[in-house]
Amino acid sequence: MIQVLKSKLHRVKVTDANLNYIGSITIDEDLLDAANMIAGEKVQIVDNNNGERFETYIIAGERGSGCICLNGAAARKVQIGDTIIIISYALMDFEEAKTFTPWVVFPKDNKIER
Repeated sequence: MIQVLKSKLHRVKVTDANLNYIGSITIDEDLLDAANMIAGEKVQIVDNNNGERFETYIIAGERGSGCICLNGAAARKVQIGDTIIIISYALMDFEEAKTFTPWVVFPKDNKIER
C-alpha cells in the first residue's frame, strides 16, 4: 500500500479563524463536493503566507458561502486572508496508484465556477 494525493483545494482564502471552537477546518460544501472530500476526513493544511503545515479534520460549512474557517488551535496558525492549500491523501495498492487521478480544484474567490 502507498499513500497518494487524493484531493486538493488549491489556493483558497481563509475567511475566518475561531480559536474558541473544538477544532478542525470548516469548508463550504460546494468546495468539498468539487474536491471529493467529506466531513471528518483528515486533511493537511499548507499556508502559503507563513509556511505553516499542519493536519486537522473537515467540518462541512454552509453551501455556497465560500467559507474556509480554521477552528481551535489551528486558528493560531493562520490569519484571515491567508492563501492556503487543503490536501487529502488516500491509501491504495501501488499498481492502482500508478493510474489514479486525484481531484485537484482551483476555486476562484473560494467558489466553484459552474
